[in-house]
Formats: sequence, C-alpha cells, structure tokens
Amino acid sequence: MDEDQKNHLKAYGIAYWAIKQNADVSWLLNYRGGSFLIGYNKTVEDECKTRGVSYQILADGKVTAILNEISDPQVNMEMVKLEKAPKIAVYSPKSKLPWDDAVTMVLTYAEIPYDVVYDDDVLKDKLSAYDWLHLHHEDFTGQYGRFWSAFRNATWYREDVKNQEATAKRNGFAKVSQLKLAVAKRIKEFCTGGGFLFAMCSGTDSFDIALSAEGVDICESMFDGDAADPQAQSKLNFNNTFAFKDFKLDENPNNYEFSDIDATMSRTLTQANDFFTLFDFSAKWDLVPTMLTQNHDKVIKGFMGQTTAFKKRFVKASVTVLGENKGAEEVRYLNGEIGKGQFTFYGGHDPEDYQHAVGDPPTDLNLHPNSPGYRLILNNVLFPAAKKKPQKT
Repeated sequence: MDEDQKNHLKAYGIAYWAIKQNADVSWLLNYRGGSFLIGYNKTVEDECKTRGVSYQILADGKVTAILNEISDPQVNMEMVKLEKAPKIAVYSPKSKLPWDDAVTMVLTYAEIPYDVVYDDDVLKDKLSAYDWLHLHHEDFTGQYGRFWSAFRNATWYREDVKNQEATAKRNGFAKVSQLKLAVAKRIKEFCTGGGFLFAMCSGTDSFDIALSAEGVDICESMFDGDAADPQAQSKLNFNNTFAFKDFKLDENPNNYEFSDIDATMSRTLTQANDFFTLFDFSAKWDLVPTMLTQNHDKVIKGFMGQTTAFKKRFVKASVTVLGENKGAEEVRYLNGEIGKGQFTFYGGHDPEDYQHAVGDPPTDLNLHPNSPGYRLILNNVLFPAAKKKPQKT
C-alpha cells in the first residue's frame, strides 16, 4: 500500500471481500503504507487481477521475516487481524438532492457493500443490524442545510422541505427539528452501545449542535414557523456533544453556516496552500488512531465543504486529533470514544474536488485510484474489523 500500489482504493475492497470469504487477513500497520497480508488463495489472486490491484506473492520465509520485523519493539509497526467485515449503513435521504456523497462513491468504487437508511429506519431501531454508520452532507438542526437564502425557490429545496415535514408528521413530531433531534439521539445510542460512526462535512457539526440544543428552539420562522429562542445560546448543553464545546450559534438564518465551529468563512488558506498533516501514533499501543491514519502520504491536500475544518479551540480535550493544519489552527480529522463505541469526524465534502458546489457532477474515482484523502475514509470502513481492542498510552 505504498507508492507501488496501482489502485489503493480498490485494495480496501479486496481486503473487505477477503474477510467476507473467511480468508486469513491482517493489516500490517506502518509497513509499506499499511499493507494487507492475505493467506494465499488463487481466488484472491484472481480477484486482485480483475480489480486492478497490485499484489505480491510471498514465500513463507519472507512472510516470517516481515512479521519478525514488525514485532520488533523498537519498530513502530504492528500486525492486526481483520476478522469480521462490518455491516455498513449510510444515512441518506431517498430523494434525489443536487450533491453527491464521497463515502458512497468510494464504497461503490471499492466494491464494498452498504445499505441506505434514513429517518424512518433509524426511528424503527434498524441501526441495530449494523456495525458502521456514515453521515455526510446532512443537517440535524432542522434548518434544511441553511439553503433557504440561496435556494428557497429551487424545486429540489421545496421537495426536501415537503418530504422532511411529512416524515416528521408521520413519526408524531410537530417540527422537523424535533424529528432530527430524535434521530440524532438514536444515532448517539447506536454509538454508545458499541457502534462505529463516521461523519463528514455538515454531518459533523450539525449533529453536535442538535444534541447540544435539546429542548431549545434554534430555528427561525422560515424553518419551523416561529421565532428561535432569543436565549438559545445560553441554553446549549455541551455535555451532550461528541466532539465540540463552547461554540456559538450563527443566529443569522441567511448565512450558510450553523456555528463558529467551522472555519470555512474565516480561513485565509487557498487551494495552493491548503494542506493538513496526519499525526504519527504508536502502532503497538494506539491501534485505532494508527489504523485511521494509514496512508502512503502524510500530508493531505485540503478540500472544502459546508463544514470544511474545525477550529481547534472548540475541540474537546478528550478527542484525539488525527490530522490538522497547525498554522491555521484547524483540525481536519478527529476520532473519539463514546460509551462502548467510536466516532470519527472528517471535515470537507469531497477529497478530490476542492470546492464542490451544489449541482456539480460527481467525482470520477477512476481518475483518482490512489487518492490519500479517500484512503482516510476507507481506513474507517476497515478498522471495526480489527480483532485487537484499542489501548491508550
């Protein structure tokens, strides 16, 4: 999985498929970019050829030498068995909206199966059938993505409002914000019970904002028919959130922003100097962050979204920062534990489209088979399969 790999993204699909076939699969952390070691089977070899994934056939003696190198206490490497392919759900509306989802695109490209779930499914406790859940360009605050100012007359926006209001009514809620809070709380229960949550773009901060605003009206009249609570800010409860604290709501409904967590509107970076660096962790002790940062590049090019990056001062001390732009004081990639589960938040919308706009065509991943930014997503897909439990240094 170093620079010699022709298709890093499809290699994750091979690993997932091999686990499903009950093959002997191990992840060699920090060895040649985080390579996968799979017990030889001609079917696996043929699958690699079919999918265009680079591989090497190793003699037993060579494998032993590699494992001896990895086991050396002085070397920052580790072998992790991957034993159970996680069952994957993607939280996404059934209706067609004018943007794509980086996670569903890369899962499809890597040939990793997933199911789509949405509000009705979550409220019917269907998450219990899954190990891993993804949230992407979503608004859990009930403000329809803050698209009112720019798109309130667009057909897709009107349809989205109509569909969400119908879902709220069908489930016994007077407002969409109440529906979305109930969904967010069910997702929190899924995670605290041992589930793995991965969120990108506005699926990150809007989720935490909704949890912090339980019992508080933060929606203006164009979203729910009545004014927001003028004391809403002082009533937020940051104990309810996963990753963020002490943030302030953006109280102007015309702004395409939920709070000051996101750095999009205040950052001075341009595409030419927008990068973030992945941290190095102890592979033998901090397994989860090591798995989540496996890559052939340590410096990743940035990309924007409704939520592009998280201002570091609002990230809770209990959260592990996986990648940041230190000079800009921006966190781009983070992980944390909640209850028995784990969550990862990744800022930005599409790792290979710097400024993806509403209505832009989806990225063709055939043009980016070695994308370091997309690899981070797939690290999250595979790490729940690991046998060993995370340890803290």
